[in-house]
Amino acid sequence: QVQLVESGGGSVQAGGSLRLSCAASGSTASSKCMGWFRQAPGKEREGVAAISPRGGVISYAGSVKGRFTISRDIAKNTVYLQMNSLKPEDTAMYYCAATSGSVYGDLNAVMYAYWGQGTQVTVSS
Repeated sequence: QVQLVESGGGSVQAGGSLRLSCAASGSTASSKCMGWFRQAPGKEREGVAAISPRGGVISYAGSVKGRFTISRDIAKNTVYLQMNSLKPEDTAMYYCAATSGSVYGDLNAVMYAYWGQGTQVTVSS
């Protein structure tokens, strides 16, 4: 079992930055692929970024590539999402997720078995 707790959300003006953190607990958390997803009101959940267990494989959604950076600190069992040049369309609830094994989940939500409660990001114009 893996527990995920997100933090770092908030309100920011367009062009600003935020860093989200996801603390994972559980004996096998460091062996999981981790991803960040987001869901805006009235829209489907979309994959934002994903990182493999050792950090060697990373994926980004086209809408955030070049602006967002995913990373993980294996020793701390923590995954980060650095978000720069934020836009109003980035406003959403952001969720951290982990796969059930070491398989690379990419940006496909069905590949992820564990989910955090989410942290709200609001970007004003």
